[in-house]
Amino acid sequence: MSRGLRFPLFWRIFISIWLAMALSMLVGHLVTYTLKAQERQAIERQAGLQELAVEALMVRESQSRGDAWRFLKERGSELDLHLFLIEAGHDEDGLPESIRERMESVGWYQQRPAVIEVADGYRLVAWPRLNGDAWLSPRVFQGLELALAFIIITLACVWVARLVSRPLKHMESTARAIADGDNTLRVSKGIASRRDEVGALATAFNAMTEQLCNLLDRQTHLLRDISHDLRTPLTRQRIAIELASESGADEDLMASILRQNERLETMTSQILTLYRVSEQGEDIQRDGVQPVRVINDVLKDAADYAEHRGVDCLLTISPDCRHASVLGDKGLLQRAFDNILQNALDHTPPGRKVHIAMQAEHQQLVLNIRDEGPGVPDEVLPHLFEPFYRADKSRGGKGWGLGLAIARDIVAIHDGQIEAFNAENGGLLVVVQLPIFTGAN
Repeated sequence: MSRGLRFPLFWRIFISIWLAMALSMLVGHLVTYTLKAQERQAIERQAGLQELAVEALMVRESQSRGDAWRFLKERGSELDLHLFLIEAGHDEDGLPESIRERMESVGWYQQRPAVIEVADGYRLVAWPRLNGDAWLSPRVFQGLELALAFIIITLACVWVARLVSRPLKHMESTARAIADGDNTLRVSKGIASRRDEVGALATAFNAMTEQLCNLLDRQTHLLRDISHDLRTPLTRQRIAIELASESGADEDLMASILRQNERLETMTSQILTLYRVSEQGEDIQRDGVQPVRVINDVLKDAADYAEHRGVDCLLTISPDCRHASVLGDKGLLQRAFDNILQNALDHTPPGRKVHIAMQAEHQQLVLNIRDEGPGVPDEVLPHLFEPFYRADKSRGGKGWGLGLAIARDIVAIHDGQIEAFNAENGGLLVVVQLPIFTGAN
């Protein structure tokens, strides 16, 4: 679909800054020219300065220099001007220094005093008094131009910065929200419809997000459908295996087939649990749950498996969390704790121990489960909670990589955190933190 003529962001920025600089120079020139014209007109609009100069010279020659000075002072008061009659090269030292500098100025500023040539080498110098149209220093004009240029360029830069930064910040916040699980968000149409690089980026971002969300939905639905479809034939197969065993078939062969069938049923159940937790999200039924009771139930259920593995489980509970409660679903929390414990039991050699510790810290209930297995490489740690990820080389080939992924999702919907570390004295340490709902005694 055509989106019209594209106007690249580079040229937008370049032209904006260039126009700002040109406009600042033009406005500065216009303002200073206007002020200079007004200042000069304050002198030039006075009629009869030439005649006044001749008359002052006549007074000076016929009377005295002081009479000429008083004459010019009186007429200057009437005309609101400073008037000096000087002889070229001789009387200029009597003028104020600022006026002499203006008379000698050859710069591009034109606001020099009005100098009227009179006969016999005399000149009349006139400039406004500092009441009414005040005389402005050239530095005032220069400062004014710099100030105008600074203000205009600053406004242009602010506009360009907002033009670029606002849509990028919007895309960043949208990306963070999507990463947190809100797959319905997209970059706004106002930004995506821009005909520059930002608009192209927003359009590509929306297309990528749409494609990824579709892939995730298809993956989730595929796992759900396969799991549902597998449950019925697996159940029938298990019944057939049991009937075959009762009919006198080879017991070892039937037992092996039954174990594989149970493994498939377990995997199917885990996939359905993962799907259910992902779909429900924060909409789970929440009640006050005591994690101490949950972990005790988990240890009771795992006692036979731990004994079969030849592994001892050591539980340590801090007194400050014996009666602490968290807000959540007891069944889901039990499933999360059981998955973490099963992972620890699977990778602890016979004759070793699994250490379980529970304590309260800063309104957080902390559960530590540490095995005495080989641990995992550091580069594997960030992937342990990904679905179907298996660190085969370091942790063996048991399971399907779903147990810790399910535990992570369950802890997340309970507003908690789960992390894994290599313990200092060996083995893998999994730490679960859950916010305490009621205080500990």
